[in-house]
Amino acid sequence: MQSENIKPVSPNENEIIENKELSIWEALFPVFILVGMLAYNIYIFKDSALGGSNQFILLIGAAVAAIVGFKNKVKFAQMMEEVSHNVKSTSGAILILLMVGALSGTWLLSGIIPTMIYYGLQILSPSIFLAASLIICSIISIATGSSWSTSATVGIALIGIGNTMGINPGMTAGAVISGAYFGDKLSPLSDTTNLAAAMAGADLFDHIKYMLITTVPSMVFSLIIFIIIGLNLSATGNPDISDKLAAIDASFNISPWLFLVPATVIFLIVKKTQPLIALLAGALLGGLAAIIAQPDIVIKVAGGTILDFNTAYKGVMTGLTTKTAVETSNPELNDLFTGKGMEGMLSTIWLILCAMVFGGVMDAIGALARISQALLNMFDSIFGLFASTVFSCLAINVTASDQYLALVIPGKMYKKAFADKGLHPVNLSRTLEDTGTVTSVLIPWNTCGAYNAGVLGVPTVDYFIYAIFNWVSPFMTLLVAAFKFKIKEIVPTK
Repeated sequence: MQSENIKPVSPNENEIIENKELSIWEALFPVFILVGMLAYNIYIFKDSALGGSNQFILLIGAAVAAIVGFKNKVKFAQMMEEVSHNVKSTSGAILILLMVGALSGTWLLSGIIPTMIYYGLQILSPSIFLAASLIICSIISIATGSSWSTSATVGIALIGIGNTMGINPGMTAGAVISGAYFGDKLSPLSDTTNLAAAMAGADLFDHIKYMLITTVPSMVFSLIIFIIIGLNLSATGNPDISDKLAAIDASFNISPWLFLVPATVIFLIVKKTQPLIALLAGALLGGLAAIIAQPDIVIKVAGGTILDFNTAYKGVMTGLTTKTAVETSNPELNDLFTGKGMEGMLSTIWLILCAMVFGGVMDAIGALARISQALLNMFDSIFGLFASTVFSCLAINVTASDQYLALVIPGKMYKKAFADKGLHPVNLSRTLEDTGTVTSVLIPWNTCGAYNAGVLGVPTVDYFIYAIFNWVSPFMTLLVAAFKFKIKEIVPTK
């Protein structure tokens, strides 16, 4: 039997598991251990920490949390059940990651990514590149409602263009992520936008309108910073890219017709096609484009001599599933033109699974609810309530490693508290998005952080400081609350 102090509920109902026997220090102990071990592990392994050691550290953190659970009468079976639900909840993300790997492979073979880079180098100069990347990703993300799809399509191409220009990939990734999450946050097509409104009990479009108060200033600030960085980059002079353009042109058949494939993927997502289906279509269309536009590359990857059905099948399947490389006459481009295939996503999937084990155990022992409740009890003022919500979202993103839980748990915990203060639900829904949605990508072991690091090929620690929109947003929501600027109150009904 379970302890009567444990309140287990179905995770499918997004309920909160509470454990009255658990103290706040016991709830925080696994977090302190995890963060300390991860910090040391990154110090030792540096960029290679994601190769497996960080994943094992997450399992150790889960073991520490389980010991705390045993001490507080939580059954092992209950912990495993919650872990099972957590892992099951990531199945869609894992499949999307595999499709992104497949898509990046065929988009390299087909020349889609090289074509984007080829034309992008001629249109975008270093001085405007970061600001343009921010704006481009914002527009695409608003249209699609998906930060993940934005990173997986135009984001990959922009990373390639930036690398060719000699721009720090952390800067480019920061601009891509800032724009992607700006659009994701405001789009009515976004699942997190709908979830935050639902958790707070706010109307969707009231929620989006109210978010403009903090989101637009955060975006303007980010754009200004990227413009300043870009102007400093241009101070060193525009690099000579003629040799790179010649190398790309010699290795691939460059054609604007290849843009039809990414345009089709974006169109499908805008039409509310499931991202998994849209990405699968993009990967398969990329394979077809490779056979038509780059037959010589397909033959070489397949190890054949002529393009027949077997060679085409083997070449495309290799691009879909394993890492492939296309060599050019320019050594600087060779690392850039390497497709990941589904194989390249496995370390990221490994990280997500281990993070879900830690988050599942923390949820099962009642630690997540205990941390949020402690933060709620620390503050009594209106500003304190906003601050408590912000810190709760951050804590859940760190401990549960899941963006959705960072919206659901604080949303349920604080809904009544906001109402008791006479505050309209949009105050809560906006705060959830300003923190829970956008900071998830800043945590290396969070599903969003792991996904973007894997897709863009840039470690989270490298893009963290440049994901300006994402870390400015929580400060902006606290600043607005501190000055009580347009804090919407509940209007009593007559």
